[in-house]
Amino acid sequence: MDLAALAAAELAACPQQGLTVVRTLAPLTVTGDRLLLGHLLRNVLINAVRHNRAGGRIAVATSPDGELTVSNTGPVIDPADVAGLLEPFRRRAERQHTAGEGAGLGLSIVASIARAHGAELAAEANPGPEGGLTVRVRFPVADSRRQGSVQPE
Repeated sequence: MDLAALAAAELAACPQQGLTVVRTLAPLTVTGDRLLLGHLLRNVLINAVRHNRAGGRIAVATSPDGELTVSNTGPVIDPADVAGLLEPFRRRAERQHTAGEGAGLGLSIVASIARAHGAELAAEANPGPEGGLTVRVRFPVADSRRQGSVQPE
């Protein structure tokens, strides 16, 4: 399936009020479950919007070498805290129990779906003053040289 096309569709459905969105969507074909990959994209995009700042930016990119990258501006995150953000029910800030507030599951779901597709997830804190987070998911890409040796009839 074309992950770039799915990313474009999920991005179009994601609220982006007051944010600058930068899209660099190169063709990226991956093998996987469309529904689960849609959840992966939706969760990482909603996280990028929810944890942004007024007038902030979101950058979404796919590359033919198998990488999906979503980066946002937002609060400055201590690099030591990033690994914990991928754990279930872990959040950067204490939960306030307000409407629309997440439970701290979004990035852990992204990590689980990535693992189920043989992909590797990496997250890193963006330096200040822009802050925010960059999430990279590297999917396995079939080697076209090996694929070319056997063709179905």
